[in-house]
Amino acid sequence: MESMALILFLVVFVFLLLGYPVAMTLAGTALGFAYIGGLTDTFDSAFLEALPNRLYGIMTNQTLIAVPLFVFMGVMLEKSKVAEKLLNTMATLFGPLRGGIGISVTLVGMLLAASTGIVGATVVTMGLLSLPTMLKRGYDPKIATGTICATGTLGQIIPPSIVLVLLGDVLSSAYQQAQLDQGIFSPETLSVGDLFIGAIIPGLLLVGLYLFYLIAMSLIKPESMPAIPSDERNIDRDELIHNILTSLLPPVLLIFAVLGSIIGGFATPTEAAAVGAFGAMLIAWQQKHFTLDILKAVMEETTRVTSMVFLIFIGASIFSLVFRGFGGDEIVQDFLTDLPGGVFTAVFVVMLVMFLLGFVLDFIEITFVVVPIVGPILLAMDVNPIWLGIMIAINLQTSFLTPPFGFALFYLRGVAPASIKTIDIYKGVAPFILIQLIALAMIAYWPSLTTWLPSKFQ
Repeated sequence: MESMALILFLVVFVFLLLGYPVAMTLAGTALGFAYIGGLTDTFDSAFLEALPNRLYGIMTNQTLIAVPLFVFMGVMLEKSKVAEKLLNTMATLFGPLRGGIGISVTLVGMLLAASTGIVGATVVTMGLLSLPTMLKRGYDPKIATGTICATGTLGQIIPPSIVLVLLGDVLSSAYQQAQLDQGIFSPETLSVGDLFIGAIIPGLLLVGLYLFYLIAMSLIKPESMPAIPSDERNIDRDELIHNILTSLLPPVLLIFAVLGSIIGGFATPTEAAAVGAFGAMLIAWQQKHFTLDILKAVMEETTRVTSMVFLIFIGASIFSLVFRGFGGDEIVQDFLTDLPGGVFTAVFVVMLVMFLLGFVLDFIEITFVVVPIVGPILLAMDVNPIWLGIMIAINLQTSFLTPPFGFALFYLRGVAPASIKTIDIYKGVAPFILIQLIALAMIAYWPSLTTWLPSKFQ
């Protein structure tokens, strides 16, 4: 029975590597193993009787309504050309500095992360707009591509982040299950808003580490990040102020409206997502990029992304039920609790496994498949749920950068000129992967980086 759980996990892993659709692989393989288990009396079909309740719970989950709303907000802002104006304005401000364009890309990536939360759109947009300029100015292709890929993934950790919404929902269920298993029948709750607040300092920390690296490289290898020549820096001061107000102010106000309403307790994340979606339409209208054709394109993209996420969620729920039916959760629990070193070793092993899985799986698959298995076990060991959620989020962020299947690498490869070699992109993201691991280690050593701010708003 226990071997069936391990074989199930391995078979799913193999089918995913072969490129089969994630949701169908999870559900189909699990149901196939359940059928075999029923024939061999190694699986109790009563586990599948919980499936209708699981599916109904997904369909009626108020928290998950935030997913299509945040996706709508991000896609609408992508269509409104906010990134293009932001990049031009920031490049004007920081261009006179050596490495100034790289700094501009990082800051714009931070603002886009806080206003869109969609990695693919950010990487593609930044690749189309800033990569040609950086190469033309003499930037080292490795630094240019690494900066764009890494800053594009900031949408994973800086709220409002879709991964935090999904993680918040999964960890909330895991946290309640862990407390019930401990005999606590009035369990504490974990909300998406808690993760949003907890992610603010780590997100800014990561941006600071990126900037530190770029500034250090501009000093160590000045020829790899030249400044804009002085004869090209002339710009009217009034024009610059106007550009700052029209390009920087709208997304900043949107960020404050969304995050401020959550932090201030005026709105739930779902309600704040609705505010963000409406605000994105206002910005598109203000930028004169709001038409019925654009609205139709945004709604189609939102439907496509949302359907993909929820279909994977349903497939993962079926997989989780069958995996538990074969006693897989007990195998994992016994393994983690028997490790020498207690909680530290257990968390370290889980983080290591997630990091390695990130080489071949994306964040949605890891969130829906792995986190429901290990989450209740770690939380039952008195691990802080907010700290664990942010640790997982930053760990999953590296999955966008790790070859061979890092999605940020594919996104940039698709829009980069032919002169950019794929190996240059891989080499370019390597320092940023190391930076993310350093940030992960810092948060592991100083958990208050994630827990201090949420404690002030309880």
